[in-house]
Amino acid sequence: MQRYFVKEINEKKAYLSKEDSYHLQVVMRCKKGEKLEIVCEDKLYLGRVSSLGEFVCVEIEKEVKTDFLSYKVAIAQGLIKDKKMDFVLQKATELGVYEIIPLITKRSVVKLEGKEQKKIDRWQKIVQEASCQAKRIDVPIVHSILSMEELIHLDYDVKILCSVNEMSMNIKKVLEKLNRSDRILFVVGAEGGFDPAEEEMLIENGFIRVSLGNHVLRTETAPLYLLSVVSYNFMR
Repeated sequence: MQRYFVKEINEKKAYLSKEDSYHLQVVMRCKKGEKLEIVCEDKLYLGRVSSLGEFVCVEIEKEVKTDFLSYKVAIAQGLIKDKKMDFVLQKATELGVYEIIPLITKRSVVKLEGKEQKKIDRWQKIVQEASCQAKRIDVPIVHSILSMEELIHLDYDVKILCSVNEMSMNIKKVLEKLNRSDRILFVVGAEGGFDPAEEEMLIENGFIRVSLGNHVLRTETAPLYLLSVVSYNFMR
């Protein structure tokens, strides 16, 4: 059953966006009367298509109770090339990321040059589509692009820097001490990793330096590894 996100439900009716309406009718070849899943404000509903057109109307039939992840993980990802960033956004969404923070680092090779908002809008679209595919009832937040100096002022219960430094702690030991209610921030560098001065600035501002194992992971692999081990750590 297809799932779509809407901004509001009025009088038990939800209207899909123009883009989603096109996808539903042209790509999925949906007909009037077919069932859909609708998500609005982190709640899941079942409904039927009552009318087709530029904005498909769905008649809401009932609310469905769902399980919601109690832990919240944010990934601050050093800016990387488009295809790799798209991959991280899509797969991180499937694996339960709550927030994604694009991060400017000294070794980032991507230059946005005034295209920041266009990029963010595109990234938010990617995570929404991935949320529909993954059957989530929420959509990850894609934040504005931050500098390292702005990153250190963010408020999280636990802030973790992924590093290949020999002084790094074992990530397993760090995760074992966390609670499900903790808001966790992981920081992942771009292709070239972090400059030593950047790492020291993060450590001086309360970040825990951790190792992801004996192998050096690619920047687009690290967030997926992190989300997977956190999910396993909190698995009931």
